[in-house]
Amino acid sequence: MVITSLADGVMSGVESAASGLSSALFGRPLRLGVTGLARSGKTVFITALVANLMDRGRMLQLTAAREGRIEAAFLQPQPDDTVPRFDYETHLAALTGPSPHWPDSTRAVSELRLSLKVRPAGLLSGLQGLRTLHLDIVDYPGEWLLDLALMDKSYAEWSGDVLARLASRPQAQQFLAEKSKAVPAGAHDEPQAQGLAAAFTEYLRAARAAGFYDCTPGRFLLPGDLEGSPVLTFAPLPSEASPPRGSLWREMERRYEAYKSKVVKPFFRDHFARIDRQVVLVDALSAIHSGPQAVEDLRHAMADILSAFKPGRNHFLTRLLGGKRVEKILFAATKADHLHHAQHGRMTAIIEALTREAQDRARFAGAETAALAMASLRTTTEEMRAHDGGELPCVRGTLLESGKQAAFYPGALPEDPAQLLAPARQGAERWLEGDYQAMAFAPAPLTLKHDSGPPHIRLDRAAEFLIGDAL
Repeated sequence: MVITSLADGVMSGVESAASGLSSALFGRPLRLGVTGLARSGKTVFITALVANLMDRGRMLQLTAAREGRIEAAFLQPQPDDTVPRFDYETHLAALTGPSPHWPDSTRAVSELRLSLKVRPAGLLSGLQGLRTLHLDIVDYPGEWLLDLALMDKSYAEWSGDVLARLASRPQAQQFLAEKSKAVPAGAHDEPQAQGLAAAFTEYLRAARAAGFYDCTPGRFLLPGDLEGSPVLTFAPLPSEASPPRGSLWREMERRYEAYKSKVVKPFFRDHFARIDRQVVLVDALSAIHSGPQAVEDLRHAMADILSAFKPGRNHFLTRLLGGKRVEKILFAATKADHLHHAQHGRMTAIIEALTREAQDRARFAGAETAALAMASLRTTTEEMRAHDGGELPCVRGTLLESGKQAAFYPGALPEDPAQLLAPARQGAERWLEGDYQAMAFAPAPLTLKHDSGPPHIRLDRAAEFLIGDAL
């Protein structure tokens, strides 16, 4: 059996090398990862991107589209047999139908292949025929991405980090009460373990709803078919010097390590490690509305997300030998349509500042990074409203809760991002004189031309950064 195992390993290595050689010499699909934390708009981004690559009338900032070099775009069968297909048609119908509504959010990994027939550019383009770019778009929850940071943490380290944060959060009161009853060095009791895990899961849900982003383990929020399994039945406990065998602490540690090896590691190996380009969507406006603590938490989350990548350039030899690094990373602040365009520059400066640490690390490793404010689907129109002898730059849209039309002025973002980040680092409890608000808008009814996708803000610029060089 040992010889068979070794032989299988050798054959696997030969097959991987052959696949790498074929990909390096004859081209390969470009894999674009799309992630973001809760409510950041991953599903809408992918749906709008595909729709606008298929009908390119609104993609003027995508050079190949503006020059008319993209001859055709079409959806291919799902390339990975074990990964669900991204339900593009259903999501597009939800956004563009007679009663438009937001589609269901991302709950698991899914994938879609879009193939583009492209006419080459340059002086010798007339001597070359059309070529095909296969764009494999991989959608996965950002909460799962944050789990990759757990790979370098022991159970004691993770517990210490989590418990230090929970002490000041009202959402954790029930869990902390349950934890106070537990004796980590005492004998493991399964009903008690399940009670602790349930209370911790409720805390994670409440923390996410309150605008916090450090909600790991991510599968506690999106368990899928793992719900109720021991691998999702643990919680942080105070560190013990020498917990005995059979103790509650040792069992929680065992389950934590099983979570890393059986849930986190396979996700990294099967999906994340194969990404070429990555977009990280950020709902920064909701974080600002939630307050300084949420913004500081978001800044840490962005740094943690970047630590999970292996940024750098994919050179020929790297591809041939099977190594993969993320070449480009885009940090995109979503929901730019919730602000008048006069504030978009400030929003871009804020997302630049929030992701500065993450971008610096990626650039040092050789990756190309960018940040921008965008809206995958534009849901509002702009107008100026008279107020106290002056005019306020407002946006008008359909309110999600009531379905009524309303003009809205959320408040002014600061010109200097430090006015947000400094109070957040210092632990301030409120800012912007308490007058900044975020509003939820429903998608607006659309009448699309035959050659144009749904309206957006800077989606074409995002596409140019992410795939423009491959076209």
